[in-house]
Amino acid sequence: MSRKYFGTDGIRGTVGQEPITPDFMLRLGHAVGRVLRKSAKRPTVLIGKDTRISGYMIESALEAGFASAGVNVLLTGPLPTPGVAYLTRALRQDLGVVISASHNPFADNGIKFFSAKGEKLPDAWELAVEAALEEAPQWVDSASLGRAKRLEDARGRYIEFCKNSFGSDLTLKGLKIVVDAAHGAAYHVAPDVFHELGAEVVAIGCKPDGFNINAGFGATSPGALVEAVKAHGADYGVALDGDADRLQLVDAQGRLYNGDELLYVMVADRLGQGLRVPGAVGTLMTNMAVELALRSRDVEFVRAKVGDRYVLEELAARGWQLGGEGSGHLLALDKHTTGDGIVSALLVLQSVCRSGRSLAEQLQGVDLFPQTLINVRLQAGQDWKTSTRLAEEQAAVSAELGDRGRVLIRASGTEPLLRVMVEASDAGLAQRCAQRLAEAVTA
Repeated sequence: MSRKYFGTDGIRGTVGQEPITPDFMLRLGHAVGRVLRKSAKRPTVLIGKDTRISGYMIESALEAGFASAGVNVLLTGPLPTPGVAYLTRALRQDLGVVISASHNPFADNGIKFFSAKGEKLPDAWELAVEAALEEAPQWVDSASLGRAKRLEDARGRYIEFCKNSFGSDLTLKGLKIVVDAAHGAAYHVAPDVFHELGAEVVAIGCKPDGFNINAGFGATSPGALVEAVKAHGADYGVALDGDADRLQLVDAQGRLYNGDELLYVMVADRLGQGLRVPGAVGTLMTNMAVELALRSRDVEFVRAKVGDRYVLEELAARGWQLGGEGSGHLLALDKHTTGDGIVSALLVLQSVCRSGRSLAEQLQGVDLFPQTLINVRLQAGQDWKTSTRLAEEQAAVSAELGDRGRVLIRASGTEPLLRVMVEASDAGLAQRCAQRLAEAVTA
């Protein structure tokens, strides 16, 4: 069966348009509940959400759908996506549900699911839900209806979990940190985590009103963080996205560190403690400088498809712990089952505290390669994969770059575009090679 509703990261769309409507959400809750009841007599699901105004509507509809299938519901209110994953596992729930559209604007919303282990669910589970959505509902009788209650201490439990990922022998005392929660799910969590570990905290992007999530603040708009760090004379700034699974970090000079660089620091911290790191996973877009730096320290590096889901799959297959994307989705599987912006920030700051060296010092010599990306519009029916001219030009460019760069050519998933990316140690070389490849596509 092909998917009708599920994408690469749950279900997402514009509120008021299928499938982000109250009637569909009721049906979805009912369908998921029926799938759960095939393996559990009286399942319980935990539902968390971000700060979008539409979260109230979707939460109520899902709650009714679950109850109508005989499934109990535990509501956390606003809570980061990784917090829902943690509490689902810690409280032995049968399923975790997150109402969020992550870094999207407030007019969008979506649903993500986590297994009882706090992990993303396999394709087979999603297909079973899709099948149940196509069937007629089977409402349970009054005596079998599910119940709902609120988990009053969800925020406090998750704060303690985050703090426990930071070295017990370390403190953030002496550091002033700006924390930007993007007016999202971590607004009442992130500032307290850093404060309770000893930091002087300046909070921005922590006043949600239902409409301002990700608007000019957070990991996708780091300009506000850069300005706040400078204005307050802070040592570092931490920016999360709307559901707090993504991280951007800024130092006192206003330098912004992306996920590729932060992954290197997380690996380096463990190597500095004498721990073995057999390998790390990035994506097709991970900067080559980071790959070379890791390999120079005898850490194998593997590229997965773009998307934290694929990074996670590769880590699980290899039994490794550390991976991530340049966007700031970082994974440390010995700390959490999913990407967690707060935990990732703590692991990076832990390296600063333990080594006594700033991020800039730790990344000395890891100079990101310039990248040139050209989008080439494809003609109707054009099969770029069979182009002899493109294949020959790609081979010639790859030979010219050698170990000084690389080529990535991939089709857009949403538009008739071919994305031609060349990465090289020299910006001019990257530009010239990308232009040659783009011309070969249209020749």
